[in-house]
Amino acid sequence: MSEKVGVVLLNLGGPDSLEAVEPFLFNLFNDPEIINFPLSFLFRKRLAKLISSKRHPRIQEQYKEIGGKSPLLELSEVQARLLEERLAAAGVDAKVYLAMRYWKPFTEDAIAAIERDGIERVVLLPLYPQFSKSTTGSSVKEWNRLIAERPHLRDIKTDIVEHYYEYPTYLDAVIDRIEQGLDRFPEHLRDEVHILFSAHGTPMKLVREGDPYSGHICETVCAVRERGGWKNPHTLCFQSKVGPQKWLTPSTPKVIEELADAGTTHMLAVPIAFVSDHLETLFEIGKEFRHLASEKGVEQFEVTEGLNDSAIFADALAELVFDKIGHAEAKAA
Repeated sequence: MSEKVGVVLLNLGGPDSLEAVEPFLFNLFNDPEIINFPLSFLFRKRLAKLISSKRHPRIQEQYKEIGGKSPLLELSEVQARLLEERLAAAGVDAKVYLAMRYWKPFTEDAIAAIERDGIERVVLLPLYPQFSKSTTGSSVKEWNRLIAERPHLRDIKTDIVEHYYEYPTYLDAVIDRIEQGLDRFPEHLRDEVHILFSAHGTPMKLVREGDPYSGHICETVCAVRERGGWKNPHTLCFQSKVGPQKWLTPSTPKVIEELADAGTTHMLAVPIAFVSDHLETLFEIGKEFRHLASEKGVEQFEVTEGLNDSAIFADALAELVFDKIGHAEAKAA
């Protein structure tokens, strides 16, 4: 492999301080893939400013509960380093870059670094296993928009990993985290623990428009359960609803309440759509949902660790890159 390869890990990003919460939220809600309805382009910026100014005090308090900032950047940097090590060990001349959609380092920062380093071939690798136009779609659109503004970069060969929600090594990484989570329960109860696969929800409007995310989530859960071989009861549910629109159901809090009312006393929450711990896993599930479960009489409520520094997940990312660049170490999915 003589070409100098740049692997760009695409992710949401997260505020790196309490002061960054409001501008982070503004960037999020100013994205046309997030706020999109007829004529919304006429006042999207004003609406994003209004939403971020109203929401940020409450969100800041949540970030205070998990250390005053999002850990997503540091965890993504670890994933980038582990991936780069694997590529180097396989003889691939590659550098790994981070391109965050709503906070630093932004996509333009990654492009500037790629130009500076003389990269000849790019692989866009989302840290979203399931495809949604609001996540991977938005990140790729931003990439394409910025590249189009730089004619001298348009000839860089670019490949995109659109999704890997059923990729075997990725599934193995998730299964490993679930096994670790189940190990926290008394051995005689492990087969009875109710596994809550909690995914970030999306508005039903996206589903009606054909967004494949919800289907990808369902297929991920099915594949993880089949490959993991557990007989535990399980439920797929959705979290993080924002605004008045109808979102994917059932909601995770409602499922927790209903299961507790039916006598379930041991639950393991698996943040199935996320590959790094951040506000939705550490605060929403780890604190809010845990508190709800305790109030409802659940005796033990555990949350699986994000894939974070998982060696198996790093292997999966490397295999996906090998596959795109035609390297011999690629594994068939």
